[in-house]
Amino acid sequence: MASSTGHVTYEIDGDVALLGLNRPEKRNAISDAFVIEIGEAVARAGKEAKAGVLFGHGDHFCAGLDLAEHVSKTAAEGVQGSRRWHAIFATIEHGAIPWISALHGAVVGGGLELAASTHIRVAEKSAFFALPEGQRGIFVGGGGSVRAARLMGLARMTDMMLTGRVVSAEQAEKWNLLQYLVGPGEAREKAVALARQAASNASLSNYAIIHALPRIQDMAESDGLFVESLMASLTATNPEAEQRLREFLEKRAKRLAIPDRDS
Repeated sequence: MASSTGHVTYEIDGDVALLGLNRPEKRNAISDAFVIEIGEAVARAGKEAKAGVLFGHGDHFCAGLDLAEHVSKTAAEGVQGSRRWHAIFATIEHGAIPWISALHGAVVGGGLELAASTHIRVAEKSAFFALPEGQRGIFVGGGGSVRAARLMGLARMTDMMLTGRVVSAEQAEKWNLLQYLVGPGEAREKAVALARQAASNASLSNYAIIHALPRIQDMAESDGLFVESLMASLTATNPEAEQRLREFLEKRAKRLAIPDRDS
């Protein structure tokens, strides 16, 4: 059943939660109240779904921070606001379920930071990416210096912030800002299909993937390998894994879909 609270729409489709940014007259720019609504919807999805899709209503995914609200803040209020974004976006990246974002139109500033907190990004060819904070006299505050920089690399992010460079969806795919590039109007459908695939996995495996993998990247090699061994053992001894492994050995498991050589 679909519902809407303020600037966020929420719907459950089977095991998948669909969270829609719904402030199209402002290109889905995020205010303080808006980001809190996002956090509440993400928390709800973690209890009701096995995977989530984040998308934008209207012509754009998200044009970033609501600058009209930001300009009147004190330094202390700015820090508190940024830390609120960090906490809420962390519930996406390190929450209970995997998230796939469906991107179109503007994926700018805080919109890019929000997309970077999801685990898989799908973009239509209309999507464009930018970090105009330098031109606005400010700095990224929604986790972009960590998440976006890790995706595309420090040099590319520095270029975008210093020069105001706008990156096309095709270029963003080459830069690792997105994993799937689709045609007009296809991002949400593709994101839902991917979310359904993720939702069909063992829940503990999904949890290990979204929590352990990013942390292992920050570890020394020997530490990362040790954590990998712990995760491998923990997931393999879960009853759901034992059942799935037995089904595979008995040739009752779903086969891998091998892509065409020409694709």
